[in-house]
Amino acid sequence: MASMAALFIKTPYPSHAHSITKFPNTHFAPTFRVSVSVPSGRIKRRLRVSSGLIEPDGGKLVELLVDEPLKDLKKREALSLPRIKLSSIDLQWVHVLSEGWASPLSGFMRESEFLQTLHFNTLRLQNGLAVNMSVPIVLAIDDSQKHLIGESTKVALFDSNNNPVAILKDIEIYKHPKEERIARTWGTTASGLPYVEEAIANAGNWLIGGDLEVLEPIKYHDGLDRFRLSPTELREEFTRRNADAVFAFQLRNPVHNGHALLMTDTRRRLLDMGYKNPILLLHPLGGYTKADDVPLSWRMKQHEKVLEDGVLDPETTVVSIFPSPMHYAGPTEVQWHAKARINAGANFYIVGRDPAGMGHPTEKRDLYDADHGKKVLSMAPGLERLNILPFKVAAYDKTQGKMAFFDASRPQDFVFISGTKMRMLAKNKENPPDGFMCPGGWKVLVEYYDSLVPTTNDKVPVAVPA
Repeated sequence: MASMAALFIKTPYPSHAHSITKFPNTHFAPTFRVSVSVPSGRIKRRLRVSSGLIEPDGGKLVELLVDEPLKDLKKREALSLPRIKLSSIDLQWVHVLSEGWASPLSGFMRESEFLQTLHFNTLRLQNGLAVNMSVPIVLAIDDSQKHLIGESTKVALFDSNNNPVAILKDIEIYKHPKEERIARTWGTTASGLPYVEEAIANAGNWLIGGDLEVLEPIKYHDGLDRFRLSPTELREEFTRRNADAVFAFQLRNPVHNGHALLMTDTRRRLLDMGYKNPILLLHPLGGYTKADDVPLSWRMKQHEKVLEDGVLDPETTVVSIFPSPMHYAGPTEVQWHAKARINAGANFYIVGRDPAGMGHPTEKRDLYDADHGKKVLSMAPGLERLNILPFKVAAYDKTQGKMAFFDASRPQDFVFISGTKMRMLAKNKENPPDGFMCPGGWKVLVEYYDSLVPTTNDKVPVAVPA
């Protein structure tokens, strides 16, 4: 993937943490502005044309890495404190917090922040402004860990290899209301919710919040760290490219030509609005995903082929990995996805059908209404500065032999190829219609499913959460 890596310029990690209560008002920094109203169903959203990058929530990125001169001292301190061992998902949340994706949070949520998130989907700053925060970012502990911590005001966080990762200071321990958390985040307590089973159901009955001091940048040593650009690094890359608009597209699936059509059409629309150099942030989710999703490493190989085959323009596209775990919590979670991209510098967010959704875990239906995600984003408190761009529906046009925007006046000419259909074709090594996906990208997808075929000892490699 060296060719894709060349798209990025790596920059140092700033390391100053800030309290969420000390930020000035947030705003665009425009040199010119044009307003255009566009419909989104029954909701009308005013698009704002502004040059310059949007400011982070709270006015400043909250980055929680320890300053270089203090690292040795802090590592020694960590060895002397009560210890909490992090799960892989916990470590992903430390990563998210450390780089400022959740700004203005300064660490794992204390109870007041947890309750605001759970009940209001916002955090109220001291200056009265509200910023969006729709999913709890919390750390669970059990009774024995709570007893071990005792009266200490600090704890050390260690990874699965017993390496110190961070210090959590000025801690607060409070009850973990699992049922309420699940009900309010997912809108159901049905069994079979992937994130719940992985990270909540068997977690401790207490939550511990506090301010984080992260000892080193989080690395995974999986060959993909060079693609994990922090919000600061992304902002510097957008500035280097003289971007006057950034439009973000999150995905956890391979890119097909319908996605590409949507992204190139979005850039055309932004140019028509008066922007000179809109840049696409193609931002695959890189944290926990359910086991039947295509793993991150294979998705990144597929995205590389999309760029190599010219489906997307490398000059106007930045491909990076978003480190957050996936909840599959529909309209609640999509707010988090959008909010985090503000902190990375995006002022436009593309949203499609059933964003962050999944099938109901116990019934044969979708868990969420397919249109609610885009409607909620258009109304969500704390996201007023972000311009929401709803998907146009793309399907395979048999008359043109390519993906095109659906024309309701001639529905017989279109074929909808679902994700399930796409996976079935790839598993069976069958080709989709010409023009559905670039050949190089399709080959990667077929290779992935081929890797799951039973080997000579009749054992099937098991897809694991990524």
